[in-house]
This record gives sequence, structure tokens and C-alpha cells, in this order.
Amino acid sequence: MTPHSAVRATLNIGGSLSELAERQGAVTAICQPRARRRDGGIDYERTSYRDLDGISDTLARGLRAVGIGRGVRTVLMVPPGRDFFNLAFAMAKAGAVPVVVDPGMGVRAITSCLRNAAPEAFIGIPKAHLARVALGWGRGTLRQAVTVGGPRWLGGLTLAEVERAGSGDGMAVAPTDPGELAAILFTSGSTGTPKGVAYTHANLAAQVEILRSIAGLGDQEIDLPTFALFALFDPALGMTTVVPELDFAHPAKADPARIAAAIQQERVTNMFCSVAILDNLARWGARTGARLPTLRRVICAGAPVPVRVLGRFVALLEPNAHVVTPYGATEALPVTTIRSDEILGDTQALTLAGAGVCVGRPVPNVEVAIIPIGEEAITAWHEVTPLAVGEIGEIVVRGPVVTSHYWGREEATRLAKIPVADGTFWHRMGDVGYLDARGRLWFCGRKAHRVQLEGGRTLFPVRCEGVFNAHPDVRRSALVGVRRAGRTIPVLCVELERASLWRSREHLVAELRELGRSCPETELVADFLFHPGLPVDARHNAKIRREIVAPWAERKLG
Repeated sequence: MTPHSAVRATLNIGGSLSELAERQGAVTAICQPRARRRDGGIDYERTSYRDLDGISDTLARGLRAVGIGRGVRTVLMVPPGRDFFNLAFAMAKAGAVPVVVDPGMGVRAITSCLRNAAPEAFIGIPKAHLARVALGWGRGTLRQAVTVGGPRWLGGLTLAEVERAGSGDGMAVAPTDPGELAAILFTSGSTGTPKGVAYTHANLAAQVEILRSIAGLGDQEIDLPTFALFALFDPALGMTTVVPELDFAHPAKADPARIAAAIQQERVTNMFCSVAILDNLARWGARTGARLPTLRRVICAGAPVPVRVLGRFVALLEPNAHVVTPYGATEALPVTTIRSDEILGDTQALTLAGAGVCVGRPVPNVEVAIIPIGEEAITAWHEVTPLAVGEIGEIVVRGPVVTSHYWGREEATRLAKIPVADGTFWHRMGDVGYLDARGRLWFCGRKAHRVQLEGGRTLFPVRCEGVFNAHPDVRRSALVGVRRAGRTIPVLCVELERASLWRSREHLVAELRELGRSCPETELVADFLFHPGLPVDARHNAKIRREIVAPWAERKLG
């Protein structure tokens, strides 16, 4: 494996935009919704690659002039759109370090994240600055503030003032090193406290190249990204970005008709989305009979895609189009990928029989191994004996897209990273799974969510849930462990399809028990509860938060 430092002497992810502007300057980089036309179509404000490169150059010089330069940790709280892209690439070019948190994670979590990041600058819309002052974000560490989309707000400068400060000549792209800090991106905190993942310029460059190779992304593609951070890959890949009409903090609430209208009008060829949006679009298409013939591929991440949802969505596409589902995490993405044709044609039957979810083969230059499940830190790779094919254990990964540490959390880093004698390291994903004889990775759930029963038997949620999710009345389910009479029992919490809410619970439980008895993985599951709406993560609105479901189930069972 080639160490990251060998990529090249200097590397700045923002520089790729300048290279693209020379090659395709007149091509549209950003389409931002401006208004609805009388005919129902969308009127877009369009920004070319030449314009995006030019304004981000000016802003990069301006940011450095006002003290937001190389290595300065800077909160960016601007909704996706023209200003967001301009600033993101300007910060990259200036060498500033964006600190990014999900607005949907809640005030308390955001406050904790920003206390950990100790930001030195803050760029945001007026509402973000109001929260900054009211909640003390960056108190004691901030040296500069910039207001976007309004007059000067609570001190600092306006974006127009930053632009004027950079209007002269001078170098725009900082000569940053491959191993230099490029961004701090916080995890969603779906299984614990959100942690700031430290990305280097080499990590980001590796992600761009892997996305280009595994999905064929690049020039002439038109992308509709429903996750703000993924949108930043578009200009680096030469794609046109169509900004969707949705609240990025709550993607599950997006209107599928509006998403589809944008895809159809702009002839979108690629879409990045969460399972929640894919499900809503698939249901909308099934109701309306609509199709999305221009889409060549959909990249769906955030949680395993239920096979029923996948099959329903693929029906909206042309025969040669497909859904790509990458597996990874904020700390390492992507790790593996698999396409819808392989899932629907091969692995879905095994998922429904309790094998877990196949998440595919490792992407180029990324290694995957399975080690015994443990909670303690591992100080050296030679202390570990990887498990054999088919054995379930903890998933660990190594490669150029894998980040090296958490910002300001040495103990979390020590627990998550396994050093290797050659100077590289393995990252512990916090997930459990196994490798099959064909080199494919099967995901069985989060390590923290496994249900350990008396007698040494362990149930893995994703394996069990796959069996019960085959029932036509089940929309999704969550297996949790509940303590009763001094022992742990497995309980399946079920969210029903809306059309099935009228059905007798007694009959449903009988059918689910019968289904469970048909599979060795689920034969011990005998208790069932019906949940009105299983809680999900803030980022993708797709990962079921079993740590919330478990105490709910305990209360319901008394």
C-alpha cells in the first residue's frame, strides 16, 4: 500500500476546479432554483465553471486577506446553493479548514461538536450567527466572522466585503500538502457522541478518484445530489449540479414530485440520495406510473436499501440504468460497492433468509478484513488474527480514503485505529459482518446493536430483520435486546406499511412468529411490538436508532 504522503509534494482539492474551468469553462456547474414558471417548470440561475472558478478565486484571496487562510478552522453554515459552492471551493483554495455539522442533529449536539472543534472563524447566514451568539458557539476561540446573504450581523464582515478584499491579483490556490488538514466533518452520532473526522487533502483527492472509477462519474454528467456534502464532489468531477428543492436537514420530507420534476426537466443522469428519498420516489412512481428515463445511475447511501424498495425504484429506470449502493462511514467512504442488478439477481434471496445485507466488493486500493469482536484498543496489527471466510466479526478497513484520526479525541482515535508496522493503519468501522468466498462483504449490523443472549448466543439485527422485512405488511423493523426477569430477550419492533395499519395485530404477530421459526437466525424471536414510526438518524433519515428503540420496547413490555 502506498502511503498517503507519496501522492505528490503539494495537493489542493480546490485546484481541480481551476483545471476543469480551463477545459470546460462554458459548461454549467451549478443550477440553483430561482422560481417556478407559469407552466410549472423550474427557473434556474446557472453558474458556469468559469464563473465558479473566478468567484472562488476572488473569495479565496479575500478570505486569506481577512485572516481565514491556511489551517484556520472555519464553521460553514450556509445552505446548498451558489454561495455554498463558491465558499466551499474558496475555502479549499485558501487552505482554510471547513468545520461541518449536520443542522438536523439538534442544538445540543451541534454545540458539543463546535466546542470540540474550537473554531477560529465562522461563515454563515444571519440565522446561524444569531444561534452562534445565543448559544456561545466558538466563544473564546473565534477571531473572524462573515455573514452571507444579508448585512453585517453581530460583528464581523459581509461576504461582499470579503469579495472586495480579494479583488486584486495574487495566488488563489494555497500550496497545501497531501497530509495537511483539509476539513473536519462530524459523524451523525447515531450510536454515540458525534466525533469530528479529520480529512486531509489526500483523503479528499482519493475519494474523487474512486468515485470517478467505480461509478463512471465525470464530464457530461448532470447530478442531483440530495446530501449537501456529496454535492461538493460534482464540480471536482466536472459534473453539472442541479440543486434540489428540499430541506437538506430533513431529506425524508422532500416532495418526490418536485425531485422527479427536476430530474425530468434538466435531464439528470445521476442522483445521490438516501434510502428515505429513494423509498419516497419509488412509492410516488408506483402510484403515478411515472418513469425517470434520463437517470443512468443512482448512488444511494446512509443505510442498507431494502430489497423491496430497490425493486420498486428500479422499475422507474431504463433497463441499462442501475442503483449503486456504497458502504462506508464518515471516517472511510467508500469502502465497498454493489449494484442493484447483483442484489436483485443474486443476493436478495440470501438476505431474506437471514444472511445479512451484501454490500459488495472493496473499491480500488481499499482493503477489508474481519477480526474478532472486541471493545478494547488494539495497539498493533500483529496482535490480531483475521477471521476466515464466512465468520462474523468486526469490520476493519485500510486505504487512502480512510481518515487517520478524530479531531481532539485521542481516546476515540486510539480505540478506532490499529497501527501497522509499515506506517499505515486499519480503521475499525464499528460494524459487524463477514466476507464470503467471492470476496464480497456482508453487513450484519452495528457492533453496539448486537443482542447477546444468555448461553453465549448472539443475534445480529440486520440478519434477523431481513427475514421479517420480507413480510408484505412490514415497512421496516428493529431487533433490540430487552432485560426481563434477569435475562435478555430479543424483541422485534415493527413499523407497518400504511395500508396495513388496519390489520389485526394478533394475526400479524402469528404470521411473524411463523416466519421467524423458518430460519435459524430468527427462531428465538418470539416478542413483537408495533412502533408508530421508528426513529432514524438526522443525516440521512434512514438508519434506525436502535439505542432509542430499546428503552421504548422495555417500557412497552413493562
